[in-house]
Amino acid sequence: MSTLLASSALSLLPVGHLAAQQRVPASGQRAGVADTVRRVQLSEVVVAASRVEESVLQSPVTVEKLNARALRLTPAPSFFDALDGVKGMQVLTPSLGFKVLNARGFSNTTNVRFVQLVDGIDNQAPHIGGPIGNALGPSDLDIAGVEIVPGTAAALYGLNAINGLANFSTRNPFGSEGLSVQQKTGVNHVYDRNVGAQAYSETSVRYANVLTPQLAFKVNGTYTRGYDWMADDRSELNPNGNVTTGLFGDENPARDPVNSYGNESSNRIAFRRSGKTYSVARTGYEERQVVDYRLQTIKADAAVHYRPSARTELAYTYRVAVLDNVYQRSNRFQLQDYELQQHALQLTGPIVQARAYLTRENTGRSYNLRSMAENLDRSYKPDAVWINDYGKAYDEAIAASQSVAQAHRVGRTFADAGRYQPGTTLFRQKLGELQNINNWDQGAALRVRADLAHAEAQVNLAEALRPGGQRLLPTALDLRAGADHRTYIIQPDGNYFINPGKNQDPYSRLTYGKTGGFVQAGARLLGEKLRLTATVRTDKNDYFAVKFNPRVTAVLSATPRQSFRVSYQSGYRFPSLFEGFSNVNSGQVKRIGGLRVMSDGVFENSYLRSSIDALNTAVVAAVNANTSTTMTPAQKQSQAIEQNKNLLRRNPYTYLRPEQIRSLELGYKAALLPGGQLVLDVDFYYNAYRDFIAQVEAYVPKTNNPDSAAIYLTTRATQNRYRLWTNAQTKVYNYGGSLGLRYDLPGGLLAGANATYARLDRTESGDGLEDGFNTPRWMYNLSLGHENVYRNLGAGLAYHWQQRYFSQTFLVSGTVPAYHSLDAQLSYTVARPELRFKLGATNALNRYYTTFLGGPSVGGLYYLSVTGTVK
Repeated sequence: MSTLLASSALSLLPVGHLAAQQRVPASGQRAGVADTVRRVQLSEVVVAASRVEESVLQSPVTVEKLNARALRLTPAPSFFDALDGVKGMQVLTPSLGFKVLNARGFSNTTNVRFVQLVDGIDNQAPHIGGPIGNALGPSDLDIAGVEIVPGTAAALYGLNAINGLANFSTRNPFGSEGLSVQQKTGVNHVYDRNVGAQAYSETSVRYANVLTPQLAFKVNGTYTRGYDWMADDRSELNPNGNVTTGLFGDENPARDPVNSYGNESSNRIAFRRSGKTYSVARTGYEERQVVDYRLQTIKADAAVHYRPSARTELAYTYRVAVLDNVYQRSNRFQLQDYELQQHALQLTGPIVQARAYLTRENTGRSYNLRSMAENLDRSYKPDAVWINDYGKAYDEAIAASQSVAQAHRVGRTFADAGRYQPGTTLFRQKLGELQNINNWDQGAALRVRADLAHAEAQVNLAEALRPGGQRLLPTALDLRAGADHRTYIIQPDGNYFINPGKNQDPYSRLTYGKTGGFVQAGARLLGEKLRLTATVRTDKNDYFAVKFNPRVTAVLSATPRQSFRVSYQSGYRFPSLFEGFSNVNSGQVKRIGGLRVMSDGVFENSYLRSSIDALNTAVVAAVNANTSTTMTPAQKQSQAIEQNKNLLRRNPYTYLRPEQIRSLELGYKAALLPGGQLVLDVDFYYNAYRDFIAQVEAYVPKTNNPDSAAIYLTTRATQNRYRLWTNAQTKVYNYGGSLGLRYDLPGGLLAGANATYARLDRTESGDGLEDGFNTPRWMYNLSLGHENVYRNLGAGLAYHWQQRYFSQTFLVSGTVPAYHSLDAQLSYTVARPELRFKLGATNALNRYYTTFLGGPSVGGLYYLSVTGTVK
């Protein structure tokens, strides 16, 4: 994925934008001159008096922007939280410490299809392929503005941005000197009977200074503490685990609540008594018993900016973040001492823009919650010993004339005697031991060290051909080109990653890279009312052939205040490190990357787990229904296998290919009413996807005789189990659109409303493997704010509603309920000293909701922030 900002031709991030962000005032701007300042800012970056930046009004694709004023008015506690109200955006909340951004469908908690940039620099965690919220991003004191492209941007920004892109612009020290301090103090978990009210605190500091007309610097630091949202969904994932024996609900010995771990399918044991086969799961632990919900984030950055000339700037930035919170992928994780670092060097000029950066990731002492629960049980007593003890107590209970359901309860109680009990010293000691065992069949450690090295450059050829006023190229034409290279570097740990190369030490360094480039041409015709652009991009990734991404756009500005836009583009996403190279033993199932170098031979010799489950279910049902008194249990088993072996299905999937999207977008944007106070933006898109990268479970029988496969696949010890990254065979089409209104009243009141519609159109050759659409059909947001309602007192309201939707993930599938949330804030500004007080609440009514299945319940957060600035 490239983060090339060949942008002024598409008017996304022109050099003028960088200059404009330097003039953003400090957040403590005096309310008495707020309107004047707003008019000055707008006059610098917009056409005439429309109050809309020209780059946004005339953009050929949908672009959403939050400027400094909008961020001050939001009731959200941070700029990142405020993105929940942006038109077209869907935001998931895996933790109080971070959120996950997505647009236009196919959302998940590790969204590798949506790219986040900070001043044009990708802030993803290398081994994941996606960002950890805003961990490596700017603080509220340093944010200047946010631009979001909710749709495919791969042709311009490189591969991976197939669902969208967000760029966070920071404040340039040349235009924002001084010392700023912000303290947020709050409380959450109000009326939460699990833990009770918990304190929240965030302290931020920013200092910037211009040393000479050519040299300036800035430093930022943020320290956050709190108590994370809790995941406590007790919905049953295996309600029919013992349907053939009539045991349901609390009587089901194979119960598997969503947020209870250690009782999943790989933790279930076949228990045979009196001609019946029961499925019995280990007891497991609730999430809150194996996780520390105390949240802590420490992040800082420092930058030095040098201007050798008025139009050229060179900047070096260092960022670091250390996290303790809860994170979710296919499983839930405790991030502990998780560290990200980034070094970046950027050159910005009228002709050449270039950047190079290195991102380093160290997962610290993080661990997998599911593996932790599984191995707490198994380290206390192995499965074979546990089920033997279970059987002894069960038999005694039956002999004492207790019912089957009672006997199962007695068996579990006896087998669990001496089990590690949460909260005890012994439990904490064992948890600490497993936290440091880097094998998920025995422990739970997540130990990954990964780097991302990236370099890119772009040249404005049109500007280069017009030196000193010479007209070698008409001013109505634009021409630019760029190139980039990226390499991921892994130091294998032997569990999560290995080097799979032939004749390679499995612990030797693993690299995975890509190189790409683009050429773009644009023209302004019909008196500059019509803008046409065409982009061709090519990328070569290790293990894959060259891919081409074309993009063509047109913008017709019927008047200076309204424009129609249309664009067509394609995009590719190459597999991430984890999808391509993972090598994890987890719950007696090995998760391996989908590249042939990792999984050679597995696809061809495996059977789908879904068909194996169907076979085993049918075999158990047949055995339990067989009342013959002349057949032995083994004979009943053999007969049932022979009768049902046709249920087995060979694995039809194969090695990884890149994902692809083709997207058509139409839009209209206008600044209406005298002065352009009312802004209307409408967009519609239609997407076609193929080769979704997803996971499939497939098992290989330990036999070369296909006629014996069914026998081997009904016994865990005679099969090798794999979870493989592959591509769905499905072609998927989805469409949608959004409508946004923003009304900026002359008195300073800012009102907004937007609605977003997203729909899965159809699925061809559906195999059920593609990533779930995981998107509400309807979402809408309402907002109202004023910086100076009365004597420096400001106020803001924001309301969000989204429809229920069906969610399909590897962890759990089902319906996410609809929810609505009201945020509110009051602010008060003091001119001297420059202070701003903000009393706010998110989910002010404290109605708990979840944004995805398996995730935490999100309640109200009530806070007071104080921001002071000394210039």
